[in-house]
Amino acid sequence: MTLRLTDVEVGTALPEQVSRVTRADLVRYAGASGDLNVIHWSDRVAREVGLPGVIAHGMLTAGIAVRAVSQWVGDPGAVVDYQVRFSRPVVVPDDDEGAELTVRGRVAAVGDDGRVRVDLTVTSGGDKVLSLARAVVALG
Repeated sequence: MTLRLTDVEVGTALPEQVSRVTRADLVRYAGASGDLNVIHWSDRVAREVGLPGVIAHGMLTAGIAVRAVSQWVGDPGAVVDYQVRFSRPVVVPDDDEGAELTVRGRVAAVGDDGRVRVDLTVTSGGDKVLSLARAVVALG
């Protein structure tokens, strides 16, 4: 079911979304995106450049975060604007558990034009990994 404008108001919370990112996910994303940067698969190189270990691709993290909005709306095409700033990397350990990514969202503004701004809080390991994460959706 697609969300309607009459179903939301400022302060409406989106369902929390918890996802896991594993090294296998990074391999699949690297193949799909063409981003084969070594910091996404080699702990040694990641540490040599000052990172705590292998990190998730920023665009993968951003994509997981916006999925919370598109699932809430029920129509990925309703997302008309999306922006984030990367504040901390998502460190992905070399184990079967990977890194946990938690996405929380809240309606911040509802416009007369049917556009709704959703502000997101995205954390991993208790640290905020995206800042100023916002999506605008067009609702009918």
